[in-house]
Amino acid sequence: MAENTTVSSARRKLSWLSGIAVFFVGLMVWGVASGQTGASYSPELALDLQGGTQIILTPTVADGDQASAEQLNQAVTIIRQRIDGSGVGEAQVTIQGAQNIVVSIPGTPDANTLQLIRASALLEFRPVISQAVSTPLAEGALVADLEALSDEPATNPASPSDAAWATERILAEFEQIDCLTAFRQPGQIDDPSKALVTCDESYIFKYILGPVEVQGASISDASAGTVTTQTGASTNTWAVNLEFNADGTEAFGQVTSRLFGQASPTDQFAITLDGLVITAPSTNAVITNGKAQITGSFTQESATVLSDQLKYGALPIGFEVQSQENISATLGSESLRSGLIAGLIGLIVVVIYMAFQYRGLATVVLGSLIIAALLVYLAIAFLSWRQGYRLSLAGVAGLIVAIGITSDSFIVYFERIRDELRDGRSLEAAVEAGWGRALRTILISGAVSFTAAVVLYLLTSSSVRGFAFTLGLITLIDLLIVTMFTHPLVQLLARNKFFASGHRFSGFDLSAKAASYKGRGEFRVSAQLGAGKAEKASKEAVKRQTIAERKALAGMGDDNE
Repeated sequence: MAENTTVSSARRKLSWLSGIAVFFVGLMVWGVASGQTGASYSPELALDLQGGTQIILTPTVADGDQASAEQLNQAVTIIRQRIDGSGVGEAQVTIQGAQNIVVSIPGTPDANTLQLIRASALLEFRPVISQAVSTPLAEGALVADLEALSDEPATNPASPSDAAWATERILAEFEQIDCLTAFRQPGQIDDPSKALVTCDESYIFKYILGPVEVQGASISDASAGTVTTQTGASTNTWAVNLEFNADGTEAFGQVTSRLFGQASPTDQFAITLDGLVITAPSTNAVITNGKAQITGSFTQESATVLSDQLKYGALPIGFEVQSQENISATLGSESLRSGLIAGLIGLIVVVIYMAFQYRGLATVVLGSLIIAALLVYLAIAFLSWRQGYRLSLAGVAGLIVAIGITSDSFIVYFERIRDELRDGRSLEAAVEAGWGRALRTILISGAVSFTAAVVLYLLTSSSVRGFAFTLGLITLIDLLIVTMFTHPLVQLLARNKFFASGHRFSGFDLSAKAASYKGRGEFRVSAQLGAGKAEKASKEAVKRQTIAERKALAGMGDDNE
């Protein structure tokens, strides 16, 4: 019964692992066959291996001043967060000279990613004073001279929502604005203390907005998710969740207290990015806890785009796109080929060592490494498709290093089995007892490697993150392989006639020629050994004594005299 249970458990684990591999293979085949965006049988490569797009941004600061080093550093951090949040991996954002910011993105970025980079003005919250559908001016219509009109409020506005902010110039500009024409200058910076006439991102609606009341820097977090009911049940309606810092919580509470209950459109607050309205929701409640939710006709994609804009939209300065061009790979296919060759050489060396040291058990090692390589390849290809991951040369280095981590797990397991065989256990009992002892060591080793990978990923730059990511990925897959493939396969081989017989090429032949050292000068010798072999094995085991134990054994001999 116990034997059948062990065999069934081993086969069940192997079946589960096969099912996982088949599932991901089927998923990739479906994605490629159905033409899913980004789906491919091969992983996407990073900037150093493939090349990509380079965008040079020039800061635009009011009054002709130059951007400070602190502003540029903050801008680099926010732009990098924007790109990472859009799902593009292995991008590089650096400061060129004293003023320009260079953004290098692997491959060809999509429109959303480019928009996140270019939309570099301050994110701002402004109250809506007026809203209308934008229509082209009639041919021959008179265009007012905006510079000649007054820009001072007729009366002192009581609040940022007061219609008094709509000065003569503002009203004339609102009347004649055509959202489908170029109504803003590139890199234009708006005065936060005055009203603004602008359009939404779709260029359908035009707005008169009051002065800025909340800065985008006051947003501490933004995320896309489905709306939940009062009972906690999730719906299929997508929304964007906002969280403000302390200053933003206070300011936003004052805004919603004033806007709540007002007639449309003065109950709305507009969120502008690069001077365009990205959303203008109405106020449905007074929000004083700093947590708001924007609802509307969102899809998962549009909610995610808006949350990224809100989360990463607050830049300390504005930027103009000075140039955009394609760049070649810095390392290229030759470096990738060299890295793969190095990995193959390392793999061959590991297999040769295993064959020399463990003979027949090398087939288990080879099979485990092949399955691990397949799962790693599928995982990287899947992440490239669904998460925008790109494999860099640093990532390839992580894969090569991981070969040693995986091999270490095999060595620990096999040596534990040999220890149990030296203790005189049968092969099947040694396999189970050795697994129990080896698993603890393997888990501890894996936990250390994974922790190191996480720390590297969180605290280092993007180039090192590629190494850390593949190192962590391989560590997790190694634990899966050892548990779901290596151990079950060894369980089945222990019942195979060739391995169970203790053949000298099986790797399990230690029980036929070794005695185990128990400590204090005592040895346990297998009862299956003949007198000659037992004596030879005991002499070999004597070498394992420590100096203190040899002295203790000598003292016992003197006492006996």
